[in-house]
Amino acid sequence: MKTVRVGLIGAGWMGKAHTTAFHNAKMIFGDNVPVFEVISDINEEQVKEAAENLGYNRRTTNWREVTEDPDVDLIDVATPNYMHYEMVKAALENGKHVFCEKPLSMSGEESKELAELAKEKGVVNYCGFSNLMNPANQYVKELVETGRLGTIMRVHATYDQDMLLDPSLPLTWRHVRKTAGSGALCDLGSHLLSVLQMILGDIEEVVAIDAVVIPKRPIPGTEEMGTVENDDVVSFLVKYKNGAIGDISSSRVATGRKNYFYYEIQGTDGSVVYDLERMGEVQVYFKSDADAGHARDCGFRTVLLNPRHKGFQYFQPAAGIAIAFDDMKTLQAHELMQALQGGEYLSDFVMGAKVDGVIDAVLESIESKQWVKCQRDNDEIQ
Repeated sequence: MKTVRVGLIGAGWMGKAHTTAFHNAKMIFGDNVPVFEVISDINEEQVKEAAENLGYNRRTTNWREVTEDPDVDLIDVATPNYMHYEMVKAALENGKHVFCEKPLSMSGEESKELAELAKEKGVVNYCGFSNLMNPANQYVKELVETGRLGTIMRVHATYDQDMLLDPSLPLTWRHVRKTAGSGALCDLGSHLLSVLQMILGDIEEVVAIDAVVIPKRPIPGTEEMGTVENDDVVSFLVKYKNGAIGDISSSRVATGRKNYFYYEIQGTDGSVVYDLERMGEVQVYFKSDADAGHARDCGFRTVLLNPRHKGFQYFQPAAGIAIAFDDMKTLQAHELMQALQGGEYLSDFVMGAKVDGVIDAVLESIESKQWVKCQRDNDEIQ
């Protein structure tokens, strides 16, 4: 495997998580550890500390130096949402492979542009939807694709946290449309949309409603209050291209919910339920079991993730032993490293553009209070 030289933009939590995942992929899969060539962040003290702790050869406070660096092969973008488009575009224009945290950009149109540019340049273009790598979601995908659930009729899904329930928490970039876009919809809901895109395919049409629960928050360093400009809570109905219907929601102020990534998919031959707070368990019900006389009235049974499920075997030797968020990131880093050697990967910029296109349609529906189609541009993204 040839050497890959990484330039990381963003020295915060996610940048550290990416770097750690590359190291873990070496231990688990035997992947080459990339050469950590250069790291960038606008905070000079933070980037100095990160360069030393994470093992980057050089550091800079100018991200453009990273995208133009001839000694860098892969640009890793781990910055706030509003920076993604400009950074990714600059990296692509310089012929670099790109690993970008979600969302790919602030709009479906921008993301479509990036997907087309990446295709034109012929480079690896990986969007960081880490939940796609979860063995549980891969298992559900297999159940749907093999027809075990029959014809899919309905999905009910939500991603809820209470991380912003405290009204004394300060106003940040996540609350401002210019820097974050939408709120719970983009920050949390995009993860859910990526997984449902993988399992069920394209959403055709949406109708949506949202709410701002805490309209004012303290502005850091002042005694003033600032306006929260995006959604604390969002909910929308969906029609899928395959004929299924559903309801999807997200909240960043859901009292008591810590990481409640939940969905239920109902088919004519079976149903499946998954909750990320119980990461190692999938609830299944198969009509064929009932038809064979196996406890028709007993309802769902629990399937514990085990080495037969894609990805699990690399971390644990037996069923019921927990894996975690960092393991999904390690699987992601491994898939990325394999992609750089010509391997296939799912979470490309087309996936990012489709998710961002649905988000655009949801926001348009909130404004218009009408059903909005979200396939107008997505049909052209292949």
